[in-house]
Amino acid sequence: MRFGLQLGYWGAAPPANAADLVVAAEAAGFDAVFTAEAWGSEAFTPLAWWGSATSRVRLGTSVVQLSARTPTATAMAALTMDHLSGGRHILGLGVSGPQVVEGWYGQSFAKPLQRTREYVEIIRRVLARQGPVTYAGAQHRLPYDGPASTGLGKPLKPITHPLRADLPIWLGAEGPKNVALTAEIADGWLAIYYAPRLADMYNEWLDEGFSRPGARRSRKDFEIAATCQVVITDDPRAEIDRMKPVTALYIGGMGAEELNFHAQVYRRMGYGAEVDEITRLFRSGRKDEAAAVIPDQLILDTAIIGDEQHVREQLKVWEAAGVTMLLVTARDEQQMRRLTALAEP
Repeated sequence: MRFGLQLGYWGAAPPANAADLVVAAEAAGFDAVFTAEAWGSEAFTPLAWWGSATSRVRLGTSVVQLSARTPTATAMAALTMDHLSGGRHILGLGVSGPQVVEGWYGQSFAKPLQRTREYVEIIRRVLARQGPVTYAGAQHRLPYDGPASTGLGKPLKPITHPLRADLPIWLGAEGPKNVALTAEIADGWLAIYYAPRLADMYNEWLDEGFSRPGARRSRKDFEIAATCQVVITDDPRAEIDRMKPVTALYIGGMGAEELNFHAQVYRRMGYGAEVDEITRLFRSGRKDEAAAVIPDQLILDTAIIGDEQHVREQLKVWEAAGVTMLLVTARDEQQMRRLTALAEP
């Protein structure tokens, strides 16, 4: 099992110790470091700034939002990051949700699968640099020829030669159609709220994508990076309770009530009644009560919490389920070294 440090996105201010954590992750033997974005800090700049102090660890986004940039702008950022890091960049992409896409970016959320497919195709054409990039899709057109077009648009290819035409693109996906699309067109899956007991269901979705004509990868060379809170502790009760308020936010308050992808993930796990109650309480302002009704097992389905022996055993369970990397948060280098040591044969 390999580990990636998930730095996430910023809150009200930049995190105080992120730069030290990135250096510590490399020293501890972590495989990658990831940054994210929502509607505050963006992902590329912190990754470049903090990543400049490293030489081995891979630098990824988990995730950058499709609607935040045009496909060619994202390709420019990715090829730039790849050059600056010496070929260590992983481009993680995600569609976000309708509240952010329409409320923050002022774009339609409609047909996210179609948008994702077109977006990735354009990025790959930029990175291939086989000629001027043209594209005639339903969501994206290069050159632009729609309303108010001047007709002067010119097909272009990047001035800068990409370091790698096969720069890895990973997709954040939660639903069956999106996961299948990920297996078809991407190099890896960024899985949030992954539950090993549902591995057979995930594998059905992935296998559908792998079996499609022209699929980019097979299971043998496809990476599955699952977000997972891994906590080595002799007091699991305290850690479970600590995680419940954040989980209540994502289940009950993140995204629109009518379309919350995180809530749908937990419904698939069999927590439909609990999701309804958490949502009802959270959206009525009773956030503490929403956290209190979360069953312990709901937390433990997607996290590893316990002493060293328990963590070691669970790492094997997640690996057997097909996960190749765990994206974890960590407080210091000592915690990271304990994790990597437990993953050793």
